[in-house]
Amino acid sequence: MSFDYSLDYKTIDFREHSELYRVGIGEQGVLMVEPYKSEILPHWRFKTPEIAQKSADEIRALFDRYKAANDFVGMDMARKFLQMGYTRARRYANHPSGRKYVKGEVAPQAKDCATSEKAESARIFYRIWQSVRDDPEYQRLRAEHITRHGK
Repeated sequence: MSFDYSLDYKTIDFREHSELYRVGIGEQGVLMVEPYKSEILPHWRFKTPEIAQKSADEIRALFDRYKAANDFVGMDMARKFLQMGYTRARRYANHPSGRKYVKGEVAPQAKDCATSEKAESARIFYRIWQSVRDDPEYQRLRAEHITRHGK
């Protein structure tokens, strides 16, 4: 069920052609699938916990709007952005420069990586990401999409 990177993402409207969408693993394709990328990306921020909370709430509202429209692809893309908010904030909590690797080796974690602002931002995104991932309607539509389209 890997993401199909062979498609011409610059020309496909996945709202019109949801059958081409593959869930993939984790955040695969999050910055490629339109029009969702353009709808969600402007809301995606994690610099401080306050900014992260506003961002995660806005993305959750988009998830709920997609859910009300029975738009699985939109729901899944919102889920991916929330997951990416968690993983990126966590990376900056662990490595303030944002660089996990230095000269091919994993850089040491920051001493305050569990208590920093970025760690709190990560916790905010994590909570909301888990709530959408575990949403029963999302789970139902995800299974239906995979069954119907094999992806």
